[in-house]
Amino acid sequence: MKKKFIHLILAFAASCMSLFAQGVTVTLTTDTGMSRPAGISKAEQNLGIVLSEINAACSADRTLQTKDLPMDQFAIESLTMLWANLKFYCDDSEVVERLWVFEGNRCMQVNHIPLMIKNPDKPGTEVYQEAVVEFDLQGKITDFRFAIDAQTAESMENCGETATKEQQMQILQFVERFRTAYNTKDLAFMKQVFSDDALIITGKVVTTRSTDMQPVSKVSYTKQTKQQYMNNLAICFKRNKWIDVKFSNIGENGEQGGCAGITKTVKNGKEFFGVRLRQEWRSANYSDEGYVFLLWEFPENGSPIIHVRTWQPEWVGGEKLAEEDIFSLSDFEEALGSM
Repeated sequence: MKKKFIHLILAFAASCMSLFAQGVTVTLTTDTGMSRPAGISKAEQNLGIVLSEINAACSADRTLQTKDLPMDQFAIESLTMLWANLKFYCDDSEVVERLWVFEGNRCMQVNHIPLMIKNPDKPGTEVYQEAVVEFDLQGKITDFRFAIDAQTAESMENCGETATKEQQMQILQFVERFRTAYNTKDLAFMKQVFSDDALIITGKVVTTRSTDMQPVSKVSYTKQTKQQYMNNLAICFKRNKWIDVKFSNIGENGEQGGCAGITKTVKNGKEFFGVRLRQEWRSANYSDEGYVFLLWEFPENGSPIIHVRTWQPEWVGGEKLAEEDIFSLSDFEEALGSM
């Protein structure tokens, strides 16, 4: 009886292993009435190849074999850095998703690729995560990154009065890349995306005693230069075997169909966008939850730039930080005049 039970357990484990070792077929759809792009069949085939290799590598607990994958160098590096920190697989044998075509940017994009991330600290536990994949118009994969949650993405897409559709997609794209850069410990991307004179503000809860000896909690803020932040980030990346960062909406505005986190101002003929997000930070040695504000500039002939990054703790002395106390674009209006 005992042997039979062990055989059943082994058989079940083998079936689970084969489940996420399976090949993946991909079907990409377009809006009704829209002509099917020339590169869509190749995109379907290429994404299927990549997801199948991810499943095979996860099942065998090995490194990804990227030599023959239909991806450009940027996409290969993005996927490889993700894999170095977290192992994941696609648990769907058939993926059917909508393909977005951006003729102006000469690219195609598919969202909501379903992945399961294996928790490195709790064997047997997994977390659902969606990926975003970009292609050139011929169907070759040009980027592979983790997506922010669907509700936050949808909220950003409701910012028509604040940003054009193209600007919304660009903001969403770089927020996703920014988040993925933490997960992949991509210090080079961080150095590139922050301006040389970037302002980084970090809040920390400190508790003192009042005159009647009652505990009083408040947020104490420290400022860092770009170089100081990069040095501290490098140490953090080195000390933590893995890092998992997630962004989500602040408040209920996004749930009600509004523009939850994007604001805009124009200074000296330049457009600046403020993005507010709730951040969950999980790593091998440290975890926290708080609010992030990013002040972006998207130059017409250049790469996006972050001028300001702030972080504030979500809870202070047992109470949630009031939404009006969270940093926003209005807090940095005067400083924008010199940028």
